[in-house]
Amino acid sequence: MKDIAIFGVGGFGREVLALIKDINKVTPTWNIVGFFDDGYEKGVMVNGYPNLGKTDDLNQWDKPLSLAISIGSPVIKKKILNKIYNPQIEYPTLIHPSVWIGEKEFVEIGKGCIICAGVMITTNVQIKDFVILNLQCTVGHDTVINEYASFMPSVNISGEVNIGEGVYVGTGAKIINQQEIGEYTIVGAGAVVTKTLPEHCTVVGVPAKPIKCSIEIVDNQNNKTFLEKKK
Repeated sequence: MKDIAIFGVGGFGREVLALIKDINKVTPTWNIVGFFDDGYEKGVMVNGYPNLGKTDDLNQWDKPLSLAISIGSPVIKKKILNKIYNPQIEYPTLIHPSVWIGEKEFVEIGKGCIICAGVMITTNVQIKDFVILNLQCTVGHDTVINEYASFMPSVNISGEVNIGEGVYVGTGAKIINQQEIGEYTIVGAGAVVTKTLPEHCTVVGVPAKPIKCSIEIVDNQNNKTFLEKKK
């Protein structure tokens, strides 16, 4: 049994706790030691497990620990990971026992992913690091999902879709085949994506249309990155 903790005590963190327990019912794998969260005091109990501290406490952890990052926002998830430097920490991929994968030998899943109950993944799919596929999502053939992307419950992704780093897709959205979604674009709940979307946009509706777009500005002199609205 390996020690595992969950970063984030919010609703999704508690769902990940339940996911880990379901894995253990089938194949005893994980010794759950508790949570970490920068927004809660150390020692607070959450669903029977303690909050073990903040990121600083995690960086001082002195023995091997697996860590599930249960943060839905791709931007926040990436920021948290950039603050963790403890070499004792590893990031397992957690897959609920009910997940169906059509041809496992042709599906590649990176580290730190969380794949929840009822997800279906067909074949020739590449899922990169720290992706979240929430309840009942489907992923069609020849799809590529890049790092930090998050999909809320019941998202349907058709075949031959390319999804950029940090994309967030809301509950019940649908992405038709042969489309591309640019980095850090947000797809609203229930939207239907029928054409390729640029990066750093928010889109809603059926069919999905942009309501806000930004461009990333890099200030090399001050080592800062910020977004500016597209004109």
